[in-house]
Amino acid sequence: MIKSLFQKVVVAYNGSKSSLHAVMYAVLMAKCYKCHVKVVSVVDTATIKQLMLTKFVIEDEGRHFSESLESDAKRNLDFALGLAKSKGVKIETEMRKGSVWSEIIACADDFKADLILLGGSDNSNSLSTVNHDVVSMQQSEIIGSAHCSVLVVRQNHIDQLFKIG
Repeated sequence: MIKSLFQKVVVAYNGSKSSLHAVMYAVLMAKCYKCHVKVVSVVDTATIKQLMLTKFVIEDEGRHFSESLESDAKRNLDFALGLAKSKGVKIETEMRKGSVWSEIIACADDFKADLILLGGSDNSNSLSTVNHDVVSMQQSEIIGSAHCSVLVVRQNHIDQLFKIG
């Protein structure tokens, strides 16, 4: 008998609409396929350190940014837990600090994940070109460097599917 193609799934969640869709997709996967899901949120301390090194941000500002991002990450992970609970699914969550793409890969390796889920692009006018480029770069690094399969969730109407699923 062939084992399931994915038994352990890591989902990158940064609070964006597209990454939320990836979390919803993962919760539905866990419900349907009984796989283990870990939602990870990374506080991008690598970028903050880089900004401080270039003197673009002073140390106090960097600390404030980091604390704010940690607070957002905790809130996002709590929200993910609530989504899973609403579907009767148990998931794990983890907050990491560092470079986003390398921490997502490290988390997947530590969890022995078979699959990493990423949100597709938001395609909204509110997403700045600079922010979109950063997200695209992070996704490219994850896709190119991951030691397991990577799925970019572009499921249309996942929120409606989640409601009925």
